[in-house]
Amino acid sequence: MTIAVTGATGHLGRLVIAKLKEKVAPSDIVALVRDPARAADLGVEARAADYEKPETLEKALAGVDRLLLVSSNAIGQRAVQHRNVIDAAKKAGVKEIVYTSLLHADTSPLTVLAEEHVATEAALKASGIPHVILRNGWYTENYTGSVPGAVQAGVFAGSAGEGRISSATRADYAEAAAVVLAGEGHAGKVYELAGDDAYTLAGLAAEISKQTGKDIPYRNLPQAEYAAVLKGVGLPEGLAEAIALFDVGASQDGLFDDGHQLSTLIGRPTTPLADAVAAALKA
Repeated sequence: MTIAVTGATGHLGRLVIAKLKEKVAPSDIVALVRDPARAADLGVEARAADYEKPETLEKALAGVDRLLLVSSNAIGQRAVQHRNVIDAAKKAGVKEIVYTSLLHADTSPLTVLAEEHVATEAALKASGIPHVILRNGWYTENYTGSVPGAVQAGVFAGSAGEGRISSATRADYAEAAAVVLAGEGHAGKVYELAGDDAYTLAGLAAEISKQTGKDIPYRNLPQAEYAAVLKGVGLPEGLAEAIALFDVGASQDGLFDDGHQLSTLIGRPTTPLADAVAAALKA
């Protein structure tokens, strides 16, 4: 069985490839990337594939049995990009698609993100190709990436209020994807994947304070004010506004789940927040 992974040189894709190599022969894995030269270190076959260039996709998917469609990061363009991949997969005879969606996509208050995932899930259903939906929750790194800046500034800012966040690390989600890709009996299932233990951003700030020995409080800001802070530290306007909007969704428990489907799937507890904070501080 040949397994292909899109976005294979991205943060998640690289981890999925590494986990897959522990379960199947590297010769059975294909990395789908815009620039195959960037995938030389993956140790698997690399093929050129671009979500926005349909003419590259059918050729790249030739002989592929199972495909991991890693969702694009191009918000506003993803539904079309994903449909290009699905259409090419159908033409190429791909037997199963595994898709990385969003936690509780059909009911999520993170509407800007959710709408495109819901559209992709609908396109998969319409395609008739057997598929698995991995509704990934938030990556812990989405927040711990701000840890060094918070330590420097002496405060962790956000707009998530008291919202509970059931995040997990990229490595946790990558392992789940590898389990599904290398296993059997998952077709037709929708997995709501999230970390075992929820925290608030105040709790995250407390963990940073504990590990650094410094007082790093959490400061909750109105959405517009938080977006302005993000723009002030150099983020593009669109990205800053999107992050602030996602935090508002988090304040409504849009990133919370206590079903423990992720830890059940990977057969171990998800990575504790303390470990992720320690890794961010070390980095």
